Amino acid sequence: MPVDMHVHTTASDGEDTPELVVARAKRLGLEAVAITDHDTVEGIKPAIEAACLHEIEVIPGIELSAVCDDEELHILGYFIDIHCQRFLEQINLFRSFRVGRMEKMVKKLQALGLPLEMEQVSPGFGTGSIGRPHLAMAMVAAGAVTSIAEAFDKYIGTGGPAYVPRYKLPAIEALQLIRTAGGAPVLAHPALSNSSKLIPCLKQAGLAGLEAYHPAHSRELSEYYCRLAQEHGLFVTGGSDYHGEGHKEGVRLGMRTVPYTRIQEIRINASADPVRLLNNVY
Repeated sequence: MPVDMHVHTTASDGEDTPELVVARAKRLGLEAVAITDHDTVEGIKPAIEAACLHEIEVIPGIELSAVCDDEELHILGYFIDIHCQRFLEQINLFRSFRVGRMEKMVKKLQALGLPLEMEQVSPGFGTGSIGRPHLAMAMVAAGAVTSIAEAFDKYIGTGGPAYVPRYKLPAIEALQLIRTAGGAPVLAHPALSNSSKLIPCLKQAGLAGLEAYHPAHSRELSEYYCRLAQEHGLFVTGGSDYHGEGHKEGVRLGMRTVPYTRIQEIRINASADPVRLLNNVY
């Protein structure tokens, strides 16, 4: 049975609530779905509660922004302990960095003459992870732009007049953080970053897997990353990177999956002794 291991909800920059994601996954015939919101685990508890009703498994996960040798990476973490205090403290710090970034971007927009206040920008779910999509939606609601695409194209896209870079953890610290919470770290969509050359170093620092199957990867690229994973003793994952039906054309929940048998391998890796694994770094 298939498993989609890369899914976002309204707890970060997704369009669907955790409950809706779980219901959609069940209708599609998925055996399990991993909730991997950016820098937050707030969507996991409601997803698990919904999963009990729909008889589908939810894998607790996260996606962290990281940097290594000036290359931006995204690190997925699977089977993390969402009650780990040290992990939660760090995640709360990330949330404050995200809020600070939004405040700076709002000030830049105000300086450009756009009618917008920070109070109008909020995450779509509780106190979840705030990001540029939420700012773009606030800009549309305030009448500053006519669409989310216009907000990114004219103002808040990378290099735009109101753009502020987001905080990124050093990759080794991101890997350690996931291991501290009992999770298995995976390099997300490696084709979207110049990261292949970094894999040996990341493996030494605790990397467990590669996301070989992703909408941005052609069949040839997926096969390449499968070979690379085998070469470096990493397991292979895959997922849709789903953010909602209207987020990116052609990207659908469940369009990239791995067999459920892969989950046991990842579960074993996640339960490995984090102290022993992290000692490899030194």
